Amino acid sequence: MIGELGRRSSMALLVHSALIQAVTFLVRPAATYRALELEVPDFALGLLAASYAVFPLLLAVPTGSLVDRLGERRLMAIGSAVVLSCSAFLLLWGTSIVALVAGTALLGAGQLACVVGQQAVVANNAASSRMDSAFGYLTFAASLGQALGPLAISLVGGASVRPDTQAIFLLSVLMGLVLFVTTFVLPAHVSVRRKKGVSAGSKGGAVSLLKAPGVARALATSATVLAVVDLTMVYLPALGADRGLTAATVGAMLTVRAVFSMVSRLLLGRVSRRIGRMRLLVVSLALSTLALAVVAIPMPVWLLFAVMAVLGLGLGIGQPLTMSWLSAQAPAGQRGRALALRLAGNRVGQVVLPSAIGSVAAGLGSGGVFLASAVVVGGTLLLLRGVQLD
Repeated sequence: MIGELGRRSSMALLVHSALIQAVTFLVRPAATYRALELEVPDFALGLLAASYAVFPLLLAVPTGSLVDRLGERRLMAIGSAVVLSCSAFLLLWGTSIVALVAGTALLGAGQLACVVGQQAVVANNAASSRMDSAFGYLTFAASLGQALGPLAISLVGGASVRPDTQAIFLLSVLMGLVLFVTTFVLPAHVSVRRKKGVSAGSKGGAVSLLKAPGVARALATSATVLAVVDLTMVYLPALGADRGLTAATVGAMLTVRAVFSMVSRLLLGRVSRRIGRMRLLVVSLALSTLALAVVAIPMPVWLLFAVMAVLGLGLGIGQPLTMSWLSAQAPAGQRGRALALRLAGNRVGQVVLPSAIGSVAAGLGSGGVFLASAVVVGGTLLLLRGVQLD
C-alpha cells in the first residue's frame, strides 16, 4: 500500500500511472505514423515532436499550484478527460498536420496533469520512511506503461511498415476511457484532506520554492538523469551502427536498460532503508557515470549488454529518489508545486542538455557523446555535497 491509501486505492493509482504512460507512448508514435501518411515535410515532424512539450513547459508550475488547491483526484480527473478528448479528436479529425500538432500538445497538457496529481498523492500520503518505496512503485508502474504502449502498436500494426493509425487511435480512446474511470477509484478525501491548516504554507511562487534548502539541487539532478536517458535512446543506435551491431541487438540493449531500471525501482525502498537515501543516490549516480564512460570504449557485445544493465540500475534510481527528495524538502502545502516544478525542469533539461552535449561531442562521434554524458552526470555528484536526505 502507499501511505494512508488502502490496497484498492493504491492499485488504482499504479494502474493510472501505467495507463497514462501507455496512452502517451501509443498516441505519440501513432501521430508520427499519421504524419508520414500525410507526407508532411521533415520540419513538420520536428514541430510535431516539440508540440508535446509546449504545455508542460508553460503550465507545469501553475498546475502544481492547482493540485495544492483543488486536490489530486480532481486534477487527475481533468487530465484524464483531456487525454481521452485528445484521443477522440485524433481519431475523428486527425487528418492534417495542424490537427496532429494540436492533439499532441493537448496530450502533453493532459499527461502533465495526471502525472502531477499522481506524484502529489504519493507525496501527501506516504510517510517519510516509506516515501522512497512509494515513489519506486509509482515510477515502476510508469516504466511498465512506457513498455506496454509500443507493444500495443506492434500488436495492432502487425508486420506492416506503416500500421493502421485509425485502429491505434481507437485503442487509445478505449484506454483513455479506462484511465478516466480509474481516477474515481481513488477516495475523495485525498482531494480535500490537507486544506485545513496548510493554506498558509501554500503561498509563494516558484522563486520562493527554489530558495528552499536542496530544491534547486534536486531539480538539477532530476533533469540531468532524465536527459541522459533520452540521450541513451538516441545515441545508442548511432553507436551500434558505428560498431556494426544490428538494430535487433541495439533494441535488445535498450530493453535490458529499461528492465533493470524497473528492477531497481521495485527494490528501491528496501535498499534505501538499509543504506540511506543519500548514499543510495550517490551510488546510483556513480554507477551511471562509470557505465556511460565505459560505453565509449570498444568491447564485446555481451559486455556491452552488462554495461547497459548497470546503466539501467543507476539511471532508474535517480528519478524516484529526486521525487522523494523534493517531497521531503518542499514546505507544507507546496509539494504538488515542487513536483510540477521538477517536471518543468525535466523538460528544460531534455531540450538544453542533449543539444549542449551533442554540440560539444560532435567531433568525437557517438562514443564521445556517452563520454560527455558521463562527465555531466559525474558533475551532479558535486551538487550533493553537504546535502542530508535521510
